Amino acid sequence: MKKIALITGASKGIGKALAEKMLDENFFVIGTSRDGEFSDFNTKDFYALKLDLSNPTSIENAHKEIFNTFKNIDILINNAGIGPDLDTYIPEKKSFNNTFEVNVDGAVFFTEPLIDMINHDGIILNVSSKMGSLDVCESTDSVAYRMSKSALNMYSKILSNRLKGKPRVASIHPGWVKTAIIESNLKNARLTPGESADKIFKFLTMAFGNGIYWDCENETELPW
Repeated sequence: MKKIALITGASKGIGKALAEKMLDENFFVIGTSRDGEFSDFNTKDFYALKLDLSNPTSIENAHKEIFNTFKNIDILINNAGIGPDLDTYIPEKKSFNNTFEVNVDGAVFFTEPLIDMINHDGIILNVSSKMGSLDVCESTDSVAYRMSKSALNMYSKILSNRLKGKPRVASIHPGWVKTAIIESNLKNARLTPGESADKIFKFLTMAFGNGIYWDCENETELPW
């Protein structure tokens, strides 16, 4: 029986590349997008799920569909995220709230009801960023995005303490990736989404320690 990976934000960027990679590696993939529409996955091993992490009703409906369709999950990858204040310097209330709704509230309250479905030898992977590391922060930009990733990291630590490795929990920096989250990334970033997905999958197959914060681009542990 194929292992099941649930990937949020799987319609583009890193999430799409991860879904493609895991399908190639013989996983069954549940992929989410805000409208539940996917044009690039024509296989019986991909299940499209509508999920808007900024909408509690959408999260509840997605849970109901998951519970009614699947018995368990092997890997949950919280990849979906937004960064409307990237490369800006002064916090703005609406974009600040929207960032936390998706990157923190959405990730936490989508994850919690699914925990009992995840196999004890499974994995919960939160796609964070080294921009969320307190120790390496020397910049003044992207206040909401940075803070949201720091908060997501704290959730990873709390969850890893609670679950004690059954399943394992980790935060990961996917590298500087050519995605449309901000226009300059498409021109300047070092990794393609496919290259990032390959490195993330390599991490998933490692015997990594529960509660780790990992830089997949440099293959090193990150300071919190």
